[in-house]
Amino acid sequence: MRVFLLFIFFTFYTFCNGQQQFNLAAVTIFQNDLNAEYADAKTSPLLAADLVNFKSLDFYPANKTFYVVAKFVRTKKEKPFEMKTTTDRKPMYVKYGEVFFTISGSDFKLNVYRNIALSKQKKYKNQLFLPFSDLTSGKESYIGGKYIDLIIPKGNSIAIDFNTSYNPYCAYNYKYSCPIVPLRNDLDIEVKAGVKKFHD
Repeated sequence: MRVFLLFIFFTFYTFCNGQQQFNLAAVTIFQNDLNAEYADAKTSPLLAADLVNFKSLDFYPANKTFYVVAKFVRTKKEKPFEMKTTTDRKPMYVKYGEVFFTISGSDFKLNVYRNIALSKQKKYKNQLFLPFSDLTSGKESYIGGKYIDLIIPKGNSIAIDFNTSYNPYCAYNYKYSCPIVPLRNDLDIEVKAGVKKFHD
């Protein structure tokens, strides 16, 4: 369900974001869809005790500072590898490219990945995975970092909206197995965007 909701979001996001600019309506839809998923017992990762009183996730206020149009560099001849997770599970990923962007005058680079198994499914074949951590991790946001789902761009730029970053399911429930953010994707900046941590 998580991937299905993101597919709906990105369909809308691509339509509204043809000019590659911040779109508050797209962020609002993302937040509403995420809340709906978590409020539904059939799709929620929440523990039963948390689901009973759940009303909404805690989001940072949408901020266009954390919407960037990054330079996208496709990295070729990358070898698939086993992504470390919070359990013994080791799904196969491949580094698909690098993104270069600027926030508040500082330059950053992150690696983006592709899930090998998902890429073999028609409706997910163009999906990329961007895990990251930042200086809010372990403080205002989840200690394990957050994720952003992206669509493979047609050109050499890609829009990244950190306002749509979300927590791994492990932030809510110990039973899940979640990819661990690679050390190379740790940002030396406070990214006050997306979902905040669920519990203190």
